[in-house]
Amino acid sequence: MRRNPVKSRYKRVLLKLSGEALQGPVKNLSIDPEVTAAVAQRIKTAAQLGAQIAIVIGGGNIFRGGSGQALGIDRNTGDYMGMLATTINALALQDALEKAGVITRVQTAIEMKEIAEPFIRRRAIRHLEKGRVVIFGGGTGNPYFTTDSAAALRANEIGADVLMKATKVDGVYTDDPLKNPKARRYSSISFRQALRDGLKVMDSAAFALCMDNGIPIVVFDFFKKGNIARVLRGEPVGTRVHNA
Repeated sequence: MRRNPVKSRYKRVLLKLSGEALQGPVKNLSIDPEVTAAVAQRIKTAAQLGAQIAIVIGGGNIFRGGSGQALGIDRNTGDYMGMLATTINALALQDALEKAGVITRVQTAIEMKEIAEPFIRRRAIRHLEKGRVVIFGGGTGNPYFTTDSAAALRANEIGADVLMKATKVDGVYTDDPLKNPKARRYSSISFRQALRDGLKVMDSAAFALCMDNGIPIVVFDFFKKGNIARVLRGEPVGTRVHNA
């Protein structure tokens, strides 16, 4: 793979993608092939900067675990259904990445040996060291935990330098910018201030894991062209949440 001359600031990153990142404008199409291909191209560009890239992807475009209760489904069962949804998305993204020429491995928290590797920390790190993109499916493998928690957990396990949370907004604001035009975006904020101000950066379990282990979180607009590469280069994009 061709490497760009401006290298990544980070050696190893964990990219957290929502399942909705694969969904196009047609809402009854859970995985849009064109959108998924575009996502793969953005990740390919990032990989060309030399960073080792691991990905955790959600499943909300197919089935969100907690929503199962509204359908009369037991919470545990619903969460496992959500984990399967994340694995479907992981396979779809792997297919798009490999079509783009990016060697990719999928590892799952729930063993599905016919379609993916089980999550093995040392094997995942070895794949990353060989320049492969690794996608983690199946969440944490446990109910009651979100894919935010899975992202924070895997970031810690693989020794990521940063957790990049891909969103549709350009960072963390003092208030909802869609409801309050006076809301101000933070360019940088400490974990403790985010907690004190009640800012919803990630769910509490994920946030605590990153804070306790000193892994910064960068919240950025993934859908703005070039943003992922700018984050990797260390340019001021989105909001950086860190230990003061």
